[in-house]
Amino acid sequence: MSAKIGDPHTAQPSGEPGHTPTGLIHLMTCGSVDDGKSTLIGRLLFEHDKVPDDQMDAVTRDSRRYGSTGEDVDLALLVDGLEAEREQGITIDVAYRFFNSGPRSYIIADTPGHEQYTRNMATAASVSDVAILLVDARKGILEQTRRHAIISSLFGISQVVLAVNKMDLMDYRRDVFDRIAADFTAFGKPLGFSSITPLPMSARLGDNVINFSPAMPWYSGPTLLGHLNSINPIQCMPTSEMRFMVQWVNRPNLDFRGYSGVVASGSVSRGEKLAVATSGHETTVERIVTMGGDLDVATVGSSVTLTLKDEIDISRGDILAPLHSRPDVANQFLVDLLWLDSEVMQPGRPYLLKIGAKTVRASITALKHRINVNTLSQEASRNLAFNEIGAANISLSEPVPFDPFHINRETGAFILIDRYSNLTVGAGMIKFALRRASNIPWQALDIDKQTRSKAMGQNPSVLWFTGLSGAGKSTIANLVERRLHQGGHHTYLLDGDNIRHGLNVDLGFTNTDRVENVRRIAEVSKLFVDSGLIVLVSFISPFRDERRMARELMQAGEFIEIFVDAPVEVCQNRDPKGLYARAIKGEIKNFTGIDSPYEPPKNAEIRIDTTSLEPEEAADKIIEWMHVKGVI
Repeated sequence: MSAKIGDPHTAQPSGEPGHTPTGLIHLMTCGSVDDGKSTLIGRLLFEHDKVPDDQMDAVTRDSRRYGSTGEDVDLALLVDGLEAEREQGITIDVAYRFFNSGPRSYIIADTPGHEQYTRNMATAASVSDVAILLVDARKGILEQTRRHAIISSLFGISQVVLAVNKMDLMDYRRDVFDRIAADFTAFGKPLGFSSITPLPMSARLGDNVINFSPAMPWYSGPTLLGHLNSINPIQCMPTSEMRFMVQWVNRPNLDFRGYSGVVASGSVSRGEKLAVATSGHETTVERIVTMGGDLDVATVGSSVTLTLKDEIDISRGDILAPLHSRPDVANQFLVDLLWLDSEVMQPGRPYLLKIGAKTVRASITALKHRINVNTLSQEASRNLAFNEIGAANISLSEPVPFDPFHINRETGAFILIDRYSNLTVGAGMIKFALRRASNIPWQALDIDKQTRSKAMGQNPSVLWFTGLSGAGKSTIANLVERRLHQGGHHTYLLDGDNIRHGLNVDLGFTNTDRVENVRRIAEVSKLFVDSGLIVLVSFISPFRDERRMARELMQAGEFIEIFVDAPVEVCQNRDPKGLYARAIKGEIKNFTGIDSPYEPPKNAEIRIDTTSLEPEEAADKIIEWMHVKGVI
């Protein structure tokens, strides 16, 4: 290859003494924007002759258009392949590259430094053993440097290389390197890394990457590659018991039933006795089936199909484990949480939680604290904003098997998913179970909902009136209850204003408080339905997620959403309580329709247009619908 690469200083190979262990290491480069992550990986690939001639020729041409290294070839372009990355000069997506050095092999992930793409960095951190944290010698430790260090720690990375890059732009000064190394070592000490290795370098020129640099005779440590070759991969991750994650039930015909999945940790052997984590049912491995034939042993990372000697209930998301070292099972946890959504995290809002192959409904019940990324101090807060990190309590709709994250990455990590957009909004690590809920069994009662309903002669249900303030919810709900009462039905009306004088007196009108306001009333409604009542709920309930959460608490057909529809302009003209006028003046904050959003229903059972219907007509329409549908 004849391309000009900013020739490395003439030096001898690293040649650090000592044994070079074999094995595969997963590396990750991280740090702030433009600290040289892609250039470093390009340098490693180039020096190991891992770049085909045609690709090198293409990068040489592209350097003239996109490069930032003058006449030299921009090695970052070997990794930044997206057009948007080259135009902006930043990394957006995670790029994985493979190279080997003697008996050691590496998979190295180039992660973006821009705050907008922190979720991509977190994805790489979740599967990495070692973090190479780059710092621009001119800028020192930045906020994003600290954030990436914290994320690396949370995701279980124990070894960090502090690569102080671009030393050539600071005249290779020792005091610059010593100051940055001291700053980061002091910051990183509470994060619990097993090792922090500071290393001065110039990725563009190759100083101390593979060869020692004569420009820094004061440095006596290893080169980057020399240090990486000395790492023992066994020390990178804790030893974990066998966990087999079932991904699907494999039944191609009546003569075969297997359970396909991956050995997430440990190894499983033919003839080994296992248990299903959730149910505790015991069985024995009969066969370990692969496309290439049966195995006697399947090791960590193997995708196989297990056949068992016993026919027991196993489904997607279950975990098989050794009899005497099963994972715990719980439905409430204390977790470390990295928030990845532009919309702030709202305690009480329903999400989907995916752990392993299992997906369940979940909500964050309380935020314990938020971490200040600059000081590592724990700050009181009720929300997490984009890229913020904190500790939270989380509750699931059903128990799931798990191991604490520090014991097993695969069974202790999860993601939170928005139920409407299917976007990943958070990534978390389980610290431990909150055992109160899982240790309190449900008390069986002799009188149930069906018995109470039969005694009342009605079908219990929730009539959930939603709409803007002034749309007419309370007026119509009151008329409907009167009609039902006159017909001999047993009812109760829960009005949003009245509830705030008692049960919800402690809540304000922030988005977080609105979510909790609806969560509480949904739980109360569920209890009233269980008692056999027809419950009328008149709440603005502005967010679809919370109305959906309330619906899912009920059985099919019990939740009837009634959209009392009136444009905000009409509601402002009506303004029966003078609230819109005060909100427009700024006297009331977070008022729905003015400075707080309302998300109208998409598929309400009943829509009432109060610009064309009088309240009595609207009530009659609702009663008629209930008769037609057999509710009454």
